[in-house]
Amino acid sequence: MENPNNRIVAAGRLADKPALSHEVMNEPFYTGTLLVKRLSGTVDRLPVTLPGKLLACMPPYEGQMLLISGQVRSYNKVIDGAGRLMVTLFAQNISEAQDDDTLNRVTLTGALCKPPIYRSTPFGREICDMMLAVNRAFGKSDYIPCIAWGRNAQYAARFGVGDRVSLTGRLQSREYQKLLESGEYITRNAYEVSAFTLEAASAETAPAPVAEARPVLHENGALPS
Repeated sequence: MENPNNRIVAAGRLADKPALSHEVMNEPFYTGTLLVKRLSGTVDRLPVTLPGKLLACMPPYEGQMLLISGQVRSYNKVIDGAGRLMVTLFAQNISEAQDDDTLNRVTLTGALCKPPIYRSTPFGREICDMMLAVNRAFGKSDYIPCIAWGRNAQYAARFGVGDRVSLTGRLQSREYQKLLESGEYITRNAYEVSAFTLEAASAETAPAPVAEARPVLHENGALPS
């Protein structure tokens, strides 16, 4: 179902063969990793969820360039006894793409569900972290981490919880080191939307609070569709 408040179009290659994740109403869903190249040459490794009916119409082969459109979705997953917010590109359409295509475009409109966090990097770049709640069908919401840079970061820092924001950007991956209680560091991957444009949006019915509306994995580890 198309959602004007949540759209993504990305072109890339699957890193490996999609693996069966779960079934909903007898329809299988598969997960994989889409390799999307930036103009700089950096490659984002994006989690992607693929409905079986799309793969049946166009089964991807190794090295094939794909154009995938759909939504940025989130869900909670328990890892090592703690809940983690997971982000995925949920595919609604798949077609062939050109080899030189570096398309990765996201459009989101939603409400801030946490206070923006404004800071500077060690290199002096201004950055602002945001958590955007985007309404979805059937009373659900997706909670999507977003970042803004420079003047956009200054502007984003002025918003408060409940303010509605519209932005365009790209879905990107980032590795980071997490310090464990044992004193060891572990490498993890974060996924977020890096905003290119940012503006205040018109008022609308606000999404439900985070604690009530985050999707949660089924007991068998299945990802909600």
